[in-house]
Amino acid sequence: MGQLIAGPFAAKTLADFGADVIKIEPPGAGDPLRKWRLLKDGTSVWWQVQSRNKRSVALDLKSSDAQEIVRKLAGEADVLIENFRPGALEGWQLGPDVLLELNPRLVMLRISGYGQTGPYRDRPGFGVVAEAMGGLRHLTAEPERVPVRVGISLGDTLAGLHGVIGILIALQERQHSGRGQVIDVALYEAVFNCMESLLPEYGAFGAVRGPAGSALPGIAPSNAYLCNDGAYALIAGNGDSIFRRLMAVIERPDLAADPQLADNAGRVARVGELDAAIGTWTSKRSVEEVLKALDEASVPAGKIYTVADIADDPHYQARGMVQSLLMDDGSQLAVPGIVPKLSRTPGEHRRQAPGIGQDTDAVLAEVGLTPQQISELKRRGVVAGGNP
Repeated sequence: MGQLIAGPFAAKTLADFGADVIKIEPPGAGDPLRKWRLLKDGTSVWWQVQSRNKRSVALDLKSSDAQEIVRKLAGEADVLIENFRPGALEGWQLGPDVLLELNPRLVMLRISGYGQTGPYRDRPGFGVVAEAMGGLRHLTAEPERVPVRVGISLGDTLAGLHGVIGILIALQERQHSGRGQVIDVALYEAVFNCMESLLPEYGAFGAVRGPAGSALPGIAPSNAYLCNDGAYALIAGNGDSIFRRLMAVIERPDLAADPQLADNAGRVARVGELDAAIGTWTSKRSVEEVLKALDEASVPAGKIYTVADIADDPHYQARGMVQSLLMDDGSQLAVPGIVPKLSRTPGEHRRQAPGIGQDTDAVLAEVGLTPQQISELKRRGVVAGGNP
């Protein structure tokens, strides 16, 4: 229950590995994601990724009859995922007090901008705001420049992944207690949870980390270096032995042997000097020449991939990360593969993303509604879709 990104991403992840996911969406337009970004035959190609392996039931949740259908579904479900504003479910008499009474084994994942409690709980929350509040946006800039956003909805995706973790933990615990529980994921907290040493550095030293462009503050050398073909090589030479190999490749044995540069602390103190030396070397070579030399020396390095690079990369292809989906019109659509890779029970792309309410009739029949009852609910606009 919910729309767009965070909750549906969590459900997509579970669906990839065999969960029977029933997506509830409003009759008519359905989930707004169906019309986001680039469309093919009137539907977003993103939808084919976000809603693969799911079934769709179209319900008007403002209707008491639709709310009763949700209660029937929740009464038999293992997990309910929702990402409405806090209080929305309670307003429909679908809150945890009701649903856990009906099904004490139910695990409820609730994703929202600021969580179910606290002074900000009722504020509308989107991923970009969460990225800023979580501390990420402050760091994504060149010094003295306007902070930029990551070009994807990272806050939503991080929240979805944290939600999946919570679901798996709760299901594992349920094996012992026999009871479900509520998982409260806030978008900003999911971002904040990934901010590494940001808070302890402030707590211990009063240090407010600022933006550092392409560098990684406090770890050296690790940066993006311009090559003579205009591309950038990302080089991570921050391990002690890796650093010495890197210096050998760029023909700076003096730096490799310098005792002040033997550990990270010493290298951080002279990071400008190191970046200049590496940059001088890369500036005389193409990015492919740079990467070949560093790969031969076992120095971690890479180039900045565009999606065209991703689609053509043999490693992506060998690991099944670029898959081809046969569309209804006979065309092929490139879609991402499934992560993570499980040895015995790998995920699979079992079915295309559904049309709005495509599975309404089948799902409602599974919870005991007769064809006559379903027809009457359709006539009244409570449900939509399904069989003609």
